[in-house]
Amino acid sequence: MVTSLRHPRQLMIVAHPNRSASWQANKLVLLALSVPSLGIAIGFAMVGAWPILPFAGLELAALGSALYVVNWKLQYRHVITLTDDEVRIDKGFYLPRQSWRFDRAHTGVAIEREPHPWEGPGICLQHRGEAVRVGEFLNREDCLALLQLLRRELRVRSDSSAGFAAF
Repeated sequence: MVTSLRHPRQLMIVAHPNRSASWQANKLVLLALSVPSLGIAIGFAMVGAWPILPFAGLELAALGSALYVVNWKLQYRHVITLTDDEVRIDKGFYLPRQSWRFDRAHTGVAIEREPHPWEGPGICLQHRGEAVRVGEFLNREDCLALLQLLRRELRVRSDSSAGFAAF
């Protein structure tokens, strides 16, 4: 998903993976699966098949852990801030873990051809020999939206996809 917010002297573009459910919705799914699973396990334990109870608990713990890890990974963001003088790229979960600052006058967009028609093109921001790939987790439509925003603001330095109708 790509969103942009324009201030008088700044454009902020935020790219993040699509999420089908929030953490609250995932907890409700876990609760909805826990009640019948533990109810059945307790029923079996009451008739003497007590070894089912730890396995039901392990199963729910594994599901809860998987939902948490996936939700955490979906918090990843690329924030591209364009001002009159600079381009700033921040990548990270919840807060920036990596940051780059480039002079806007010497920054350009490099577009790499998509490996498959369903995938989006690769997008790199280049500055004096350094390249930072952005939006690699985006689907095709979001990748094209990001590319359109960046093309309006920065010049295209290299385009290996020239001639394709999608651009």
